[in-house]
Amino acid sequence: MADFTNENFRVDGKVAIVTGAGGRGNSIGRAYAVALAGAGATVVVADLNGEGAQKVADEITAAGGKAIAVQVDITDTASVEAMAAAANAAFGGIDILVNNAALMVEIVDKPLMQTDRARFDKGMAVNVWGAINCSQVVAPFMAARGGGAIVNQVSAGAYPAQSYYGVTKIALHGATTTLATELGRQNIRVNAIGPGMTKTDAGLALTPDDSPLVQAIASRAPIQLRDTPDALCGALLLLVSEAGRWMTGQVINVDGGWVMRG
Repeated sequence: MADFTNENFRVDGKVAIVTGAGGRGNSIGRAYAVALAGAGATVVVADLNGEGAQKVADEITAAGGKAIAVQVDITDTASVEAMAAAANAAFGGIDILVNNAALMVEIVDKPLMQTDRARFDKGMAVNVWGAINCSQVVAPFMAARGGGAIVNQVSAGAYPAQSYYGVTKIALHGATTTLATELGRQNIRVNAIGPGMTKTDAGLALTPDDSPLVQAIASRAPIQLRDTPDALCGALLLLVSEAGRWMTGQVINVDGGWVMRG
């Protein structure tokens, strides 16, 4: 049995899809895509915003990595199948799926008591079904290569859920444990990351540092409440690499201690 080394965090030769990786400038998805490329993976940068996806793919290739951009609607199975086919055609398979694409700003401006059916269906379609849809399509490609790793993006705002956005993310937590159970025999691990208040362009626009909500939550965080998207990448590399081979069905909260669970 080999001893553990830092090389266990490498993902050389792996093909990774990151959804929601090109749409909003300084985003978590972009940070994930760049980190995976830096750790040796070939990356499929997928986003509804095709131009944004291409920008991130170009950034990766300019730095010496390998990447392609794919425009995708994660709620549409045909679109997701086309994404997977593009990854397979370009790179010969799929090993890693990061289900990062989600609605946030679009569904936090009204309380749950004012959420109508159309709004509810849209939030669930993107934040929950989108991840399940991508997992259903990509899992056979992973199984054909002997296994793989799926990472879903939940949220510190789900523990406990106090908004409709939080409701969608706690539902995704449930999907994570269910998929982990169903896909484990195919050597496909399914875990999740629960970011806290990350300093993305969208996050800072929604909750600036001086907002009452940020100040209230900051009083409960043992260390800094906010950090930049790259602070999440260590957890990601753990969950998709050999370093995390014995982990499935877990949520890692990366949030300064905002959420603590026994």
